[in-house]
Amino acid sequence: MSSSITWHRELQLKNKEVHFSMLERTRRRELSLWDVIEAMMQIDINSVVGNLCKHPVDGFSAGLVDESNIFEWSVTIIGPPDTLYDGGYFNAIMSFPSDYPNSPPTVKFVSEVWHPNVYPDGRVCISILHPPGDDPNGYELASERWSPVHTVESIVLSIISMLSSPNDESPANVEAAKEWREMKDEFKKKLVTV
Repeated sequence: MSSSITWHRELQLKNKEVHFSMLERTRRRELSLWDVIEAMMQIDINSVVGNLCKHPVDGFSAGLVDESNIFEWSVTIIGPPDTLYDGGYFNAIMSFPSDYPNSPPTVKFVSEVWHPNVYPDGRVCISILHPPGDDPNGYELASERWSPVHTVESIVLSIISMLSSPNDESPANVEAAKEWREMKDEFKKKLVTV
């Protein structure tokens, strides 16, 4: 049996133990409703980690930065084929808020990425990572923004899509967007040096 399957089964057993213990402690009124919600959220994130180990997705890998903190993940994205980012390996940190899945995680590249939809500090700017609801600036429909149905896979696949097709209409990095539109050769040169 592979180690990832063994790890996944151990995780399932641990989640069942936590769930049973939590229910018992709630019955005895040792836990508040917030404690129960937080524990259920941890079980959900643990399940996502286990599922990614059991069913890896092409184009990226993801895992916990530190086993003691399920809210911070390390993600490596492989540059999509036949794009300017082809062959690149881009490392990022995905951080989940305490009210996940009601609020989106943040994704920040730790590798340098020259892209119209990546802020100079590495933060990724795509619609599904924006808080749910109406866009105060009117650029996005509410349906394009965060929803709890999004998964780690859908987020990373959206980032891969972003690398393939930058949105220079609403850029996070105005200089990169301008080069993308008007000076493709300069844009390409920056990719080589990054």
